[in-house]
Amino acid sequence: MAAHKGNTRKIEFGWFLPTAGDGSHVGVEPERPATLEYLTEVAQAAESAGFEFVLIPTGGACLDAWVVGSAVMGRTTKLRPLVAVRPGLSAPVLSARMGAALDQLSGGRAMINVVTGSSVQDLEELGDPLAHSHDERYERADEYLEVIKKTWANGNKPQASEFVASAGGSEQAAEPAKPFKGKHYTFDRVSSSPLTLQNPHPPFYLGGSSEAAKKVAIKHADTFLMWGEPHAWIEEQIQEIEQLRQAYEQETRQPRELNYGLRAQVLVRDTEEEAWTAAWEIISQVSPEAIERAEKEFAATDATNQRRQNELREKSKAEKFVVGPNLWTGLSVVRSGGAILIVGTADQVSQRLIEYAELGVSTFILSGYPHLEEAEIFGREALPLFQQKWANIQKEVVR
Repeated sequence: MAAHKGNTRKIEFGWFLPTAGDGSHVGVEPERPATLEYLTEVAQAAESAGFEFVLIPTGGACLDAWVVGSAVMGRTTKLRPLVAVRPGLSAPVLSARMGAALDQLSGGRAMINVVTGSSVQDLEELGDPLAHSHDERYERADEYLEVIKKTWANGNKPQASEFVASAGGSEQAAEPAKPFKGKHYTFDRVSSSPLTLQNPHPPFYLGGSSEAAKKVAIKHADTFLMWGEPHAWIEEQIQEIEQLRQAYEQETRQPRELNYGLRAQVLVRDTEEEAWTAAWEIISQVSPEAIERAEKEFAATDATNQRRQNELREKSKAEKFVVGPNLWTGLSVVRSGGAILIVGTADQVSQRLIEYAELGVSTFILSGYPHLEEAEIFGREALPLFQQKWANIQKEVVR
């Protein structure tokens, strides 16, 4: 499926769980620790605000995404946990079985975020032998996801004993067990118990700006994730991956659908002046030493998307980090990842999101500081505006 321009389509919204702590400022010690009580409060606020899922981060100081996802699942009713699998750091069959269990226990709410990298330091600390081999990590991820999908396809209902034959078959027809032999993984047989509740399996989300990342996403992902960038940059990325997707379809002679997602920060206030004041307040306590340390770590990355964020930050310094109407990169002086902040009134922020949606973005994963209050503000002020604007656009499409 192409970038969906001109097609009627649903837009989904996700929020972010601050599993390394939270507060009103970045670049300082968290003002609110990531306790179960606080993370539950944020998750429940996101659910009440109209968000459909929460991204649970991984790496560094973050609490384990699977543990948090399991805990949050039991304290919400509809909110879906987007948890991370990290190829090379856990066995693919084990990850498949964990994902199936989460899907079963959550009533079919599991979502899988494929994280092939992080900082080189994080990968070294976790013992990844490919910590310094960017493209080979995606080669490994390709095999890893292939094994997970084969494992789920060979799923079985749980039995009281492994010696009891399954009676009557299962809802999902299991494929005949076949061996898998690749460069990084070899299995005589892959199978999973329990079955995934979602059919054929929980959706995969995968991000990355390199060609290697995009090719793996085209082959395996349901949604390709991009970090927030100016609209023209996002349009260019979508055009590039669409060309790769079309080439993949021609090579395999199989249709391949792919959705597009955007990870960004949001800050909504009654007036634009108030919003900009609040934005600068978020980085007001960052020390020069913290900025210097961050710059050194960001410069050492082998991640293409982080390099793009670095480039964006450096280009915008002279413009007070403004890279477009209501788009600000100030957080990226100390925050890695998707740090672009959409700043303004509810009408302005919703309009910038509409413009991304018109380029082909179908999923937004948002956050703000602090995450509890900003989820409530966005859900109350900006989300209804976006939904009304998008509904009006969709009416025009179907005429």
